[in-house]
Amino acid sequence: QVQLVESGGGLAQPGGSLRLSCTASGFTFSKYAMSWYRQAPGKERESVAGISNGGVTRTYADSVKGRFTISRDNAKNAVYLQMNSLKSEDTAVYYCYARLLRDFWGQGTQVIVSS
Repeated sequence: QVQLVESGGGLAQPGGSLRLSCTASGFTFSKYAMSWYRQAPGKERESVAGISNGGVTRTYADSVKGRFTISRDNAKNAVYLQMNSLKSEDTAVYYCYARLLRDFWGQGTQVIVSS
């Protein structure tokens, strides 16, 4: 079955960095675009970044452009989110997402940005 497992969340100071990882299984990873979403307390889930199946095309929310970088390693069935210059407003649960015949989500990893 399809599984998406995130890791790498935690506590970071403003201006700091974190790297999130998502390991996928149960489907042909290299054939599908992947995305990261986040949901802050009391807010709707929002798209953060997306990457095409080959990694050539990358898209970002305006709020994270220039600070976050999405990448993937198809040999490892993994997608990453490098988060730099973190701000308190980046605090959220971050989810890995894949649209196959239906939507699949990981369990989420908590990111807290606080001094």
